[in-house]
Amino acid sequence: MRLLLLPLAVLLAACDTPGPDFRGVEPVRISVGQSVFDVRVDGLRAEAIRLNAEWAPRLEAVASRGVMAIEEVSGCQVRDLDGDPAQMTARLNCGGRKAPLPRGTEYSCDVFAVSGGLAELSCEPL
Repeated sequence: MRLLLLPLAVLLAACDTPGPDFRGVEPVRISVGQSVFDVRVDGLRAEAIRLNAEWAPRLEAVASRGVMAIEEVSGCQVRDLDGDPAQMTARLNCGGRKAPLPRGTEYSCDVFAVSGGLAELSCEPL
């Protein structure tokens, strides 16, 4: 019996594990409709992890509740959403601030306009 409890405990502990970019960010728990999310906001990015069980959820069915949860916690609008029914990540629009480039990714950038000491870049992931 003990051998069954250890894997179950490990599995349950992983239910609210944030993605690498959100480790160390404290979650805010919020309920929207029938879904319960832990939402983590880091600058202009957010992650929503659905905590409750739902029978065969599709992203299309859960995404609107995830967007509402992220917007409520962050106070910003969701620009775009990616992920699956259990874990969604979003880029946020918070009144004109630009979203930072994702951490841990390398980019190749070209300068295509310079004005007043500021440059406009076009960047592509490597």
